[in-house]
Amino acid sequence: MILVLSYFILLIYVLFIGAFIYGFFKSEKVQIKHFDAKTSFTIVVPFRNEKGHLPKLLMSLSFLDYPKKLFEVILVDDESEEVLSAQYSVFSLKIIQNERKTNSPKKDAINTAIVVAKNDWIITTDADCLVQKDWLKSIDNFIQTENKKMVAAGVCYLPKDGFLNQFQNLDFLSLQGVTIGSFGINKPFMCNGANFAYERAFFNELNGFEGNSDIASGDDVFLLQKALQFNSKSVGFCTAKESIVATKSVSSWKELFFQRVRWASKSSAYVDWFSKSLALVVFLTNLFFVVGCMLCVVGLFRYENLLFYFGIKFLVDFIMIMKSANFFNQRVRFVLICSLVYPFFTSAVALYSLFGKYSWKGRSFKK
Repeated sequence: MILVLSYFILLIYVLFIGAFIYGFFKSEKVQIKHFDAKTSFTIVVPFRNEKGHLPKLLMSLSFLDYPKKLFEVILVDDESEEVLSAQYSVFSLKIIQNERKTNSPKKDAINTAIVVAKNDWIITTDADCLVQKDWLKSIDNFIQTENKKMVAAGVCYLPKDGFLNQFQNLDFLSLQGVTIGSFGINKPFMCNGANFAYERAFFNELNGFEGNSDIASGDDVFLLQKALQFNSKSVGFCTAKESIVATKSVSSWKELFFQRVRWASKSSAYVDWFSKSLALVVFLTNLFFVVGCMLCVVGLFRYENLLFYFGIKFLVDFIMIMKSANFFNQRVRFVLICSLVYPFFTSAVALYSLFGKYSWKGRSFKK
């Protein structure tokens, strides 16, 4: 019975990932025309104790090849214990204090910034990110080409050696691949707030984060899902390579675990059947492998069946990872061993996220 059920779940998993691989190919075929800069952006960067990262982000922003009159930068300080002083005469820069009103510091920070923002579009990124010089130009051209009100774009990790960083990179590449693929099949369900843009008027029309402010994270996913329910044609993913933002991987397994717990805690609040079904199938696919390993140890499951199960899963995951790695120009290593470790790691994350607390930026949050 377990064997039949596990193979059935695996089949659904393969169909899901296969559809995303197909969607990825479709998304890459979207041609972006080149127009003169038109869109005005307010770049919002919520931060807390990021003195070591923010100067690097600001330096990358200073190299933007975009009319300075068409963008401003608002840094939102969320009760930092450090003192930050930043002055950039090459672009408009404000540092404001976060006005805490909900259980979500980041959503509060974005709301605080939007009140004082001067420009038509809000684009969020993180303090530990770096942007390319044509970042705004590529998103502006996508907006003008596709006539969207909300735009998601790619995020990748900065290259770093070591097994922990490779493990994170492979996981992140698969998430980004699924994200792009879901847009390609017109079933988007997630994005990344480190590279996320939307019309300020559209944000207000959606009533912003109303309805999910009790959840600490999800400033990106829940806003995307609200937009899709309101008008699915208003949302798009920019696949221009110049729009990709780079960020840092975390430095310890503990930090990685709680980061993924924070991400996973959002899945229980997904509103559409597609994203809920996918989250459940991914969890069960990984859990069945973990259970299969345990049953093999005590002689209740045949090794041949476990190897077949793992082989099929590994093959479809490998295709997705390599497709994503080529898109983001990333080198991948330790793919096999990471694929063996991943089901145990992600099952622990999923189970913990249902009941446990997590730490983020020096604070503790309940699910």
